[in-house]
Amino acid sequence: MTTQTFQHPSMEFRTAWRALQALIADPEDTKQVFTIMRALTGKSLWKQYVKFRGLESGQQILAEQRDLLLTLADRAALQQLPEGTLGKAYIDFMEREGITAEGLVEASEEVYTDFTDKDLERYVMRTREMHDLWHVVTGYGRDGLGEVCVVAFSYGQTKSLGFAAIALMGAYHFRQLFPGSRIFRAAWKAFRTGRKAKWFPGLDWEYLLTQPLDRVRRDLNITKPTDYLSLEHVINETRPAPIMQAAAE
Repeated sequence: MTTQTFQHPSMEFRTAWRALQALIADPEDTKQVFTIMRALTGKSLWKQYVKFRGLESGQQILAEQRDLLLTLADRAALQQLPEGTLGKAYIDFMEREGITAEGLVEASEEVYTDFTDKDLERYVMRTREMHDLWHVVTGYGRDGLGEVCVVAFSYGQTKSLGFAAIALMGAYHFRQLFPGSRIFRAAWKAFRTGRKAKWFPGLDWEYLLTQPLDRVRRDLNITKPTDYLSLEHVINETRPAPIMQAAAE
């Protein structure tokens, strides 16, 4: 395991602000999310990584040089998992939404290019690839409000300022579009759930994919997102077309 020191990047608030504006204009421009996260990383990334490599699971993942993308991209293997497992729910979600695990890699490849610590890079890539797993486990969809809630949940998990910025701007934007709807309540509840749940970045997702989803949620202290689900009109009106379908049209 490498022990190289890490130079905390400076906060790039102007870069983050421009990316936030672009993301609001086009919520499907996933690249802007990674730009914001990179611009507002500060010390949070290193703190998370140190926590990760201090865990038994983290040490094992780094020692085995695991690549979560290889598991998530093996669609045939995931489809063979029993109904009710996290892995089967995940691949059904991905196919229903018309997205792939590789899509996050393509969206972020221009942003994450300068890592010199391979273990840190592995941790960052792993957390990037978890994103859609977090959707499935938490119950938040790929609609606009669902993305805001997943990001708010992620802030509760990581304390990364980038997640806070995206969640706040997203919640404000949707409150403007849907006045009277309890957008901030749903986002706040997602943040609180993230704080109370087990720490997702340190989990053995390769194992959890084989386990019943209901059990995974129970063990990780994830409850049904009732505040989010009650805003059905917001969910329906901010639901994106499947990316593969949109690209073909």
